[in-house]
Amino acid sequence: MQVSSNRMIYFDNASTTYPKPDVVYDFMKTFYQNFGGNVGRGTHSLSMSSEKIVYETRIKIQNLLHCPTKQVIYAPSATIALNMIIQGLISLEKKNIYVSPFEHNAIMRVLYHYERLGHIKIYIMPILKDLSFDFERLSYDMEENKPEVVILSHASNVIGLITPVLEICNIAKKFNATTIVDMAQTAGLVDLNTGSDLIDFAVFAGHKTLYGPTGLSGFVMKKNILLPPVLFGGTGYDSINPEMPDSLPQKYEMGTLNIQGIAGLYAALDWIEKKSISKLWDTEQKHRIRLLNILESFDFVKIIGNNKSQTYTGIVSCLMEGIPSDIAASVLNQKTLYANIVVA
Repeated sequence: MQVSSNRMIYFDNASTTYPKPDVVYDFMKTFYQNFGGNVGRGTHSLSMSSEKIVYETRIKIQNLLHCPTKQVIYAPSATIALNMIIQGLISLEKKNIYVSPFEHNAIMRVLYHYERLGHIKIYIMPILKDLSFDFERLSYDMEENKPEVVILSHASNVIGLITPVLEICNIAKKFNATTIVDMAQTAGLVDLNTGSDLIDFAVFAGHKTLYGPTGLSGFVMKKNILLPPVLFGGTGYDSINPEMPDSLPQKYEMGTLNIQGIAGLYAALDWIEKKSISKLWDTEQKHRIRLLNILESFDFVKIIGNNKSQTYTGIVSCLMEGIPSDIAASVLNQKTLYANIVVA
């Protein structure tokens, strides 16, 4: 929860965090005014300064996600990053794809498209009444229909439920499945060892819990994994080659990078390092408990998906009796004597 200077109470952080730390705005402006050159398109000082910030931001991402041996790939959004990974794997004729029941449309719309074409089969992982995963049934299902790809949102963008990704990936790897973890709601907030061999790909959204600007996201991947590119274009490297180069990250980073966005993410990552993920998590949990206590004091408000035995991020979903969600959001956003309240 954030209260801005114009008396706004902001609850839409699952969409994008706001406001960003001041250092993000300041560094983006300063960097772009002084070092606005392109990357990989020259050896002059402006280009080399941009190259340096792009490289150093990759290192910060590796450090934050505990994956120093994995490759960081930038993309304009987590949705595009997921498309690049999923469509690349489908082009390798991987057919049996398992997903949790909590996946975002950035994943499900891609999968439904290819299932309608007859290219893949989607399997939904089983859960119990308390929303925990039914590991016994999942193991049985995977024995019956061997998984080739397993996709997991680390946390639901609707109710904030955290998925036990390492436990599920461990089961998936018994069948040599390729594993993808969507960390759009958790990178920078929920500590996860993405350097584990159990995880092949991990996707991050720069503008959410990483506190960076919009327009800059990406993924980390094992360097030796086979992933055909699905987007093509200039790289400023090996330009005579009519194919995308095999070198990383150039194989998946076509066109001009969002250098200003990378500068903003660099500043945000530096801010997170100084704050520490553990302290950010503790703060978010305190805010979540405070919000739940307030909401539960109203008998016309129903909390959705809040099970005491499970772990959640700060995302809280609720319904107001007799009021559709879109109408409730519009009413809350109207200015009052105190503030307008921004919700999804």
